[in-house]
Amino acid sequence: MIVPGEASQGPMSALLAWVASGGGGLALDGTRWIACRPDFFLPVRVLSRLFRRLFLDGLLALHEAGRLAFFGEAVGLAGRDAFAAHLAPLRKAEGVYAKKSFGGPEAVLAYLSRCTHRAAISNSRLIGSDDSGVTFRWKDYRARGKAGGEGWIKTMTLEADEFIRRFLIHVLPSGFHRIRHYGLLASGSRRANVARARELLAAILSRTAAAVERRTRPGTGRGSFVHARAVAAACL
Repeated sequence: MIVPGEASQGPMSALLAWVASGGGGLALDGTRWIACRPDFFLPVRVLSRLFRRLFLDGLLALHEAGRLAFFGEAVGLAGRDAFAAHLAPLRKAEGVYAKKSFGGPEAVLAYLSRCTHRAAISNSRLIGSDDSGVTFRWKDYRARGKAGGEGWIKTMTLEADEFIRRFLIHVLPSGFHRIRHYGLLASGSRRANVARARELLAAILSRTAAAVERRTRPGTGRGSFVHARAVAAACL
C-alpha cells in the first residue's frame, strides 16, 4: 500500500510504503499452514538498512539525472551538494518499523483503511481561502498528550500554490497503484487461497482448543507439557 504523507508536512513530504503480511503461509502442496516462529518474523535491522540504502541511492540517481524538481522552500536542494547534505542524516535513520500493534491486527487494518480510502483533506478541515493563502485544521499528534482538550488540533495557512502542491502529493504518479496484492491475495487465486487458509487455520484453532481443554482437565497428570507439545504440533 502506498500512502502519501499528511498535508501538514513540509516540502519533503514523501510517499509511505506499507506492507501487511500474514504470520505464515500455505505449503506448496496446500495441505498445511506453515506458521512463522512466534518470536521472529523478519530481520528488521537488515531489512531496514537494505531498504534505506537502495532508496537513498535511487534518490541520488534521480537527482543526478535531473528528474527531480524542487519548489518553494525546497528550491535550494536543486544543487548536488545541498541535496547530498540533506540526505546525509538519513543514512543513519531507521527506514523500517516492525513492532507488534498494541490494538492487534484489526487496529492496523482499520488505520490503513482510513489512509487508503479517504480524500487527501476533507471539507470540514478547510477554514478559509483568501489572498494570504489557504487555512485549514491539522492534528499535531506529538502535542496530543500535552495539550488539554482540543489544543492539539491546530490551524495552518499555506500559500495557494504550496497547498495545491501538497494536495497533489496524494495523487499517485503514473504507473503507481495504491494497493497491490501478492502471495495468498494475488488476484488469480485469491478466493481459493483464502478459503483454504481459513480451513487450515480453523483446524489449528480446534486442535489448540482441545490441547487447552486437556491441560485444564483434572487427572491428566502431565500438565503444561501436554499443552505445549500439542500447540507446537498444531502450528507447524
